Amino acid sequence: MSLFAWCSRRAGGLAMLALIALSYWAITTELDSQRHGYKYQSVDSLSAPTYDPQAAGVWAKLFSYYCLFIHVLVFVFPIRSCWAVFSITRSLRRTAHSKTLKDFKFGHGRRGSSTSLSSSETLTSSRDLSSTSSSEAGDVDSDYYGEADIAPDRVIHAIIVPNYKEENDTLRETLEVLASHPQARNTYDVYLAMEQREHNVELKATRFTNEFSKKFRSIDFTIHPGDIPGEVAGKGSNVAWAARKLSEKYSIGQRKDVIVTGIDADSHLSSNYFALVTTMHMAYPDTATTTLYSAPIIFDRNAHNVPAIVRVADILWSAAGMSGLYKGSTIAPPTSVYSLPLELVDRVGGWDCDQEAIGEDLHMYLKCFFALNGNLTVRTVLSPVSQTNVTGGGHGKGYPGIIADVRARYKQALRHMWGALDTGYALRKVVELWKERKHTSRAFRPLHTSMNDDSDTYVPETQLDSATSEFTAESGIFSDVVTDTLKSPDYERLLSLFHRLFEAHFLPVQMTILVVASTLYIWVTEGNADVHGVAWIYPVCNVLRTLGFMEVALYLFLYEKFHKICLETREKEMSDAGLLKGMHFSRRDFKTNLVDYVMVPLVAPIFGAIPCAQAQIFHFWTLDLVYTVSKKVTRRRGKSLSAHAMV
Repeated sequence: MSLFAWCSRRAGGLAMLALIALSYWAITTELDSQRHGYKYQSVDSLSAPTYDPQAAGVWAKLFSYYCLFIHVLVFVFPIRSCWAVFSITRSLRRTAHSKTLKDFKFGHGRRGSSTSLSSSETLTSSRDLSSTSSSEAGDVDSDYYGEADIAPDRVIHAIIVPNYKEENDTLRETLEVLASHPQARNTYDVYLAMEQREHNVELKATRFTNEFSKKFRSIDFTIHPGDIPGEVAGKGSNVAWAARKLSEKYSIGQRKDVIVTGIDADSHLSSNYFALVTTMHMAYPDTATTTLYSAPIIFDRNAHNVPAIVRVADILWSAAGMSGLYKGSTIAPPTSVYSLPLELVDRVGGWDCDQEAIGEDLHMYLKCFFALNGNLTVRTVLSPVSQTNVTGGGHGKGYPGIIADVRARYKQALRHMWGALDTGYALRKVVELWKERKHTSRAFRPLHTSMNDDSDTYVPETQLDSATSEFTAESGIFSDVVTDTLKSPDYERLLSLFHRLFEAHFLPVQMTILVVASTLYIWVTEGNADVHGVAWIYPVCNVLRTLGFMEVALYLFLYEKFHKICLETREKEMSDAGLLKGMHFSRRDFKTNLVDYVMVPLVAPIFGAIPCAQAQIFHFWTLDLVYTVSKKVTRRRGKSLSAHAMV
């Protein structure tokens, strides 16, 4: 491993140590100046100090202006989140009454489907995969999209549901919601991505595929082996395996109209989600194969049963995801649920499975972003995804229950912050992009074709040029190769990307350190002359920090309307589908809202700065994190038998 690669993986920790060193140096030099009682005298003076006061001024100015910079970022982020939730809420009203969705017709004839995946093959096959890069341009327009003359059955939705030791009721409820969609029988190919490490997993998967076999275009399962060298257990490696297997089902001609969607086991998606993705895919053919579709998330099922501090943590987490989904945003990483064309999956070589890919949603976004030289199109799906708050099973158990729920949420926060490794990944990809900036085209092959060897799916152009069309047609060599033109790197988007990565992986810790350090600096310099000309900065920082809290309060106020619209829409859809009985809905009231506002100052350090610092410190000696499955709420129904109980 090169020094640059090592440092890039510890970028967050190194930045934290650098800031602590800067703070220490700035404060101690001021203490030294007071102890020596120096004044800014000419160097010709016999009484001049033996140290350099100008050097002390440099450190003080660097510390002070960096403090101002961080406070400006803290001020800007909530503004962007407020605008995003306001614009999305406004668009949701428009989408709810959209003629496009009301008139969206789905054919009733069941399309011909390829033979299902062999479940036994998934148990025995352990072929290695590599990744590739290819690129095509994309523009960004993340608002509502108008009507298009489309044939919806042409677009197939390959839906991957990764799960490991999930309760049967959780998985069944998610499948029932999907099966209630009017287009499910014609356009949904569902893949249950199971883990071989789970006991009786094949029995569990078979029961679900048999139960729902007539409700989707097809439903099957894949079983991810747990002993593949170089892979880390988690959602990313599970999705990667399922994508490699499902890739075999679709021909070259089909692939551009196959949309792969990865969802969590507890995600409830509206039929509008897939209708809108289909509409946008067909309405923008020029960028259809270079587009990633991202939707806001909402925790609206058990929020009333978790402690306020956990509820607010999830609200602000969804705010971070929504902050890039407003119209005109060029950087919009997805949160948990997203969709992308199978051809784009081919371009990038599928999902990564190493330690850096534990946050598979952001990692896949970065992989696509750099494969396209920053010219990735991201479109917002105006159909929020319903999810459940993390719980440790503490509801109704008093203070021990509250502690259990907070612990469960902290583990999830640590997993989120472990994604700081993606900043290092992005740094290395920038270097790679710069080295290859003059490349004008790339060629790639279907994802599954690389499973029999260790080679990269990238095919050199020289090989393509040397192969005549006649030879290709007769032998089949390179017959599945797709070549595309690369656009030049978009450096403006690169700058915006690293701004967002800094916000996500650096800002929580940096802000906490500076709040403490700047307080100490003010205390040390109080009553002294402002010889460095930086005293004005700290009152400004106080104002920015106060305004930042007020902006978060404004976000919570705007969120109320967003939550209400999403809840009412989901409730109506569940009622129409006959799934309303026993379904959970978390409504918000005035009393609850007041408690949430009070919790904001506690959420930032407990679920932001502390787990972020812990992750960055741990990265100095390990990149591995044990992935755990959180408890989830399900519909109130009779207790179902587990697969183990049926053996």
